Amino acid sequence: VQLQASGGGLVQAGGSLRLSCAASSIIFSINAAGWYRQAPGKERELVAAISTGGDTNYADFVEGRFTISKDNAKKTTYLQMNSLKPEDTAVYYCNVDGLAAWGPTRSWGQGTLVTVSS
Repeated sequence: VQLQASGGGLVQAGGSLRLSCAASSIIFSINAAGWYRQAPGKERELVAAISTGGDTNYADFVEGRFTISKDNAKKTTYLQMNSLKPEDTAVYYCNVDGLAAWGPTRSWGQGTLVTVSS
């Protein structure tokens, strides 16, 4: 497993969760990263992205509630989610552009389920 996502769970509306996505030792470094989500019956969609230089962009539905970050030393990207809404319920996936032994690589995490109750 190249990326290990964690931090999902059940939370009440208005609550917070922090998702983490850690790269394994076969990935030497992470550059850009993104978080996506897929709700039942819907297409996977971009939630937030962070560039190699740390520039961020967010989907319109985030409305200032989420923050993406990365720790290059820990090879980990995070998604802090505040003021969660029931419509945020989905499986959240991380995606990382990094450098592995074989060269540049793009990897997906296994997904972590976020359930927001009303």
